[in-house]
Amino acid sequence: MALNDLRKIPLMRFDFFPPISAFIVPQICYNKLMNIYISGISGTGMGPLALMAKEAGMQVFGSDQQPGAVTKELTDNNIKIYLGEQDGEFLKARHKDEGVDWFVYTSALPEDHPELLMAKKLKIKRITKRDELISYLIKKLKLKMIAIAGTHGKTTTTAMIVWACLKLGVPVSYLIGTTLPFAPAGRYDPKSEYFIYEADEYDRNFLAFHPWLAVIPVVTYDHPDIYPTERAYKEAFWQFESQSEQVIHGNEIATDVTLAGEARRYDATLAIDVMQRILPPSKGLARFTNATRKKIVKVINEFPGVGRRFEQVSEGYYSDYAHHPEEVYATVQIALEEAERRALRGVVALYEPHQNTRQAGIIDNYANVFQGVTKLYWLPTYLTREDPDLKILTPSDFINKLSNKKIAESAELNEELSHNLAKWHDKGYLILLMTAGPADLWLRKLVYGPNQESAATQYLHAPRTAGENSHNE
Repeated sequence: MALNDLRKIPLMRFDFFPPISAFIVPQICYNKLMNIYISGISGTGMGPLALMAKEAGMQVFGSDQQPGAVTKELTDNNIKIYLGEQDGEFLKARHKDEGVDWFVYTSALPEDHPELLMAKKLKIKRITKRDELISYLIKKLKLKMIAIAGTHGKTTTTAMIVWACLKLGVPVSYLIGTTLPFAPAGRYDPKSEYFIYEADEYDRNFLAFHPWLAVIPVVTYDHPDIYPTERAYKEAFWQFESQSEQVIHGNEIATDVTLAGEARRYDATLAIDVMQRILPPSKGLARFTNATRKKIVKVINEFPGVGRRFEQVSEGYYSDYAHHPEEVYATVQIALEEAERRALRGVVALYEPHQNTRQAGIIDNYANVFQGVTKLYWLPTYLTREDPDLKILTPSDFINKLSNKKIAESAELNEELSHNLAKWHDKGYLILLMTAGPADLWLRKLVYGPNQESAATQYLHAPRTAGENSHNE
């Protein structure tokens, strides 16, 4: 099945879904500078929120176990952070010295986490997940939310809309669950009318919002630890649609988009549709014109990409967050096009699946996703939040499901693999890593060299779902 066919699968309509009242955010009133404490502040899920809250006039501080992708942006913006053991002492000190009005934590934080227990002990007024703070900011700042949701494509589509707004002079506020090469990961612009948001379905987070515009690239079943059935997963998206004033679904790919990869062109077409809705008509004109559309397309075709989405780590080496068959297929197609464009000999792929619980239900879907790849190294699955009753799938289990299994072999993150990748690279092949786990850091250390470990360390918290170390998918 082609990628575009997968993306055309319609959402199922159901007559029942959980009551919206379950997700209503209580009214909050503050007349003084609000002090926000964010637990897990360095990751790409919470760090951008910290940046936006700071720009919106709040005092922000927080903690994390170790540096993450957004740490430098936080410190550059004079946000107080503590890195190390989150034993509650930094929170206690901040509450004593400044007073903490709101403690924000992620879905990944267990109920017995020391900081969460300390927040309750200190009787902090508000102890919530990030969605309530985001809802509060939208209401307080009087912003129209444009929420990009879906199983795949939401990060890239969100980044493309942000990129287009910045290039075309549209004031915009936004939050995105990755690092951007052209702007901070989170921003509040006092002149903005719109708030662009990557809305995560993990833990039903996106149901806290009632967007002015919902954008849904594609929906295919995922997160079985939250949604036990495909029906439950699609019901959540139907509820999200019902809470939105307008909805845009993916459709045909625009013929004037020239980015590499069908998936990118698909996401770009959605971004163009959004921009046509929010970009004001040219001065003196009452409606949108073809000339204005051409400006949008030109900007979109110059899109520089985002962190961990077919990101060029070094010359000839790429890293991507793909960990689901549809995502893997889409990323492989981008790599094949890029290799051809650069006159390289082909693509060598390295794949680290994520979460055994997830993979057990989709293992059969990998059969044809690596078509066109010259060589495939299959790593052990990166394990998080697992069902102890499920057998752990081995690389051999996955490889036996492939229609082109002769190209694949099991591998480990070791010297042998690094040597093999270097040989393929020297022969003129594009090296593509796909992972939601630690293999990304391993690759960065490999290509940066032993004296560049610090450069790789900032990527230790690669973008993940909200339940996976506080990041977005």
